[in-house]
Amino acid sequence: MPRILMTGASGGIGTSLRKLLPPIYPDLVLSDIKTPADLAPHEKFKAAELSDLAQVEAICEGVDGILHFGGYSVEGSWETILPSNIIGCYNLFEAARRKGVKRVVFASSNHAVGFYPRYHRIGTDVTPRPDGYYGVSKAFGEATGALYADKHGLKVTCLRIGNFGDKPLDHRRLSIWLKPEDMVQLCRIGLEHPDIHFEILYGASNNERSWWDNHRAYELGYRPAGRAEDFVAHAMAEQAKLKPDPVADFYQGGAFCSMGFSGDKSRIVE
Repeated sequence: MPRILMTGASGGIGTSLRKLLPPIYPDLVLSDIKTPADLAPHEKFKAAELSDLAQVEAICEGVDGILHFGGYSVEGSWETILPSNIIGCYNLFEAARRKGVKRVVFASSNHAVGFYPRYHRIGTDVTPRPDGYYGVSKAFGEATGALYADKHGLKVTCLRIGNFGDKPLDHRRLSIWLKPEDMVQLCRIGLEHPDIHFEILYGASNNERSWWDNHRAYELGYRPAGRAEDFVAHAMAEQAKLKPDPVADFYQGGAFCSMGFSGDKSRIVE
């Protein structure tokens, strides 16, 4: 039975997966900088600060695979992103190498490629175009994962997660929504599929409006159950409550692109 470590156990994705993963991976070890408020007696938890390599090594002891959802999960200042998402990401991969972990599933993000226009359908092999420091940290994580796969033999899967939740919340999210149960499928591919060396896959459900070519995930057996079009009425009703934002509405990264934007708005063609 594999022992799986999941970082970021107190975050939104981690909280959801704590309910969905135990039937598949009973020997699941949870970690975060703080203990989840609703931690159950049967759940195994080890606190760790990702920016401290010794602490990360300690939680990787005896682990077969890692689901790395830890770190700062939204846009922030460079001083905020650096310790958790840059140093912490390096520490995670280095600790995994030192402790003989076989596989890592890294939570990347659509924000690693957020500055592609919405009319531009992209695959996983495009040049990163991050939409903020958070996106930069995810591009860094993908590059670090590739290094540790190629140089050290770690089997690495990077998931460019769209928007994780029970349903898409607005027009943009109809293109990038990821149902929790579909996330579980992608995690299992990363932890179990025999053909994994280094992969980048999009974390998205069956979305007819998708901007992403996710054929490699399907080649590896991904069959998403979530269908964004089932929630069109709700998403568009919520969209109607939002103010227009020329930058956010043009680029795939949405509001992350318009935060602090001082570029050439003449490049944005309605």
